[in-house]
Amino acid sequence: MIKRKRHLPRRPKSSKALNQIPGTVTYIGRKESAETRLDVIDYNKETYERYTSTNLQDAFDFENDDKLTWININGLSNTAEIEKLGKYYDLHPLMLEDIVNTNQRPKVDEHHGYIFLVIKMLYFPRIPGEKTNGSFINEHISIVVGKDYVLTFQEADGDVFEGVRERISNATGRIRSNGPDYLLFSLLDAIIDQYIDVIDSIGDKIEVLEEDLFQEKPGDQITFEIQELKRTILRIRRAILPVREVLSRVEKMENDIIQDKTRNYFRDLYDHIIQVTENIDIYREMTWGLMDMYMTTLSNKMNEVMKVLTIMASIFIPLTFIAGLYGMNFEYMPELEWRYSYYVLLFVMLLLFILMIIYFRRKKWL
Repeated sequence: MIKRKRHLPRRPKSSKALNQIPGTVTYIGRKESAETRLDVIDYNKETYERYTSTNLQDAFDFENDDKLTWININGLSNTAEIEKLGKYYDLHPLMLEDIVNTNQRPKVDEHHGYIFLVIKMLYFPRIPGEKTNGSFINEHISIVVGKDYVLTFQEADGDVFEGVRERISNATGRIRSNGPDYLLFSLLDAIIDQYIDVIDSIGDKIEVLEEDLFQEKPGDQITFEIQELKRTILRIRRAILPVREVLSRVEKMENDIIQDKTRNYFRDLYDHIIQVTENIDIYREMTWGLMDMYMTTLSNKMNEVMKVLTIMASIFIPLTFIAGLYGMNFEYMPELEWRYSYYVLLFVMLLLFILMIIYFRRKKWL
């Protein structure tokens, strides 16, 4: 018996959030952290500074310094620290509840003075010198965009923003010359680029499974691989599909934070997410077709076996009839007294066998 292996973790349960007052900040997730870590980048066109700290109070020292401040918070399980930060930046309690609820669907909300987004970050963990094993990380991330700051909240260390950090530190591109809306675009662009990487890996996996299906004898394990792939695609689809609506709303948003010159960038992001969601739907249909293809392959192989058995039975039916006829215990069968009857009978049976083989070959059944 083949034992099934689970590669996908179960989703965190939200039962502990039931029957609580709306706005109660309760962490729902599986990545408990002992401390909350801050990664602060403070910059404008001329200057750049970066700090890391485990003291949340350090995040309060960067307001009103005529620079754009990006504060990345790692660790959502310390809800008291999240509430302190929310109180300082005057964040709505319902928004804080969404920040620590990793089951929250991607969304975007407008509040007085800031914009709030929830999105899922999918990426392959990068280990130097090693290839990815095909499993990706699905992380809940929240983004708050104000007039001179951007806050990002994530469950644990590791993200897809290193390219953005390098562009800021090296002053490459337009990022140091633009405001928080362009930084938001850069973060979303990095996330969506990783979506494309994950989706491409799904396409590669489908091609491998298709090749395995057409082997002479595909293994039984392939059915579990197909089912695992179906669950993976549904998991990806659940994370990515709502992002299309989020980007559409951001691009059309009438808000002072989103400048007109940045809307074209968000429009381009929307085009990318449309392409990603279309590919997801295509791969979803292809994956469903893989199981049908597997069942069809099994059916065809079974039909080949049944055809061979049927041909063998058809050949031996007349031979069995003749053998059975002369096996009857009648007293008077004149040809039994003939000296060469045994050899003639064998010749007739052999002739029937050859004629049937020739007939089946002409019909292309053999």
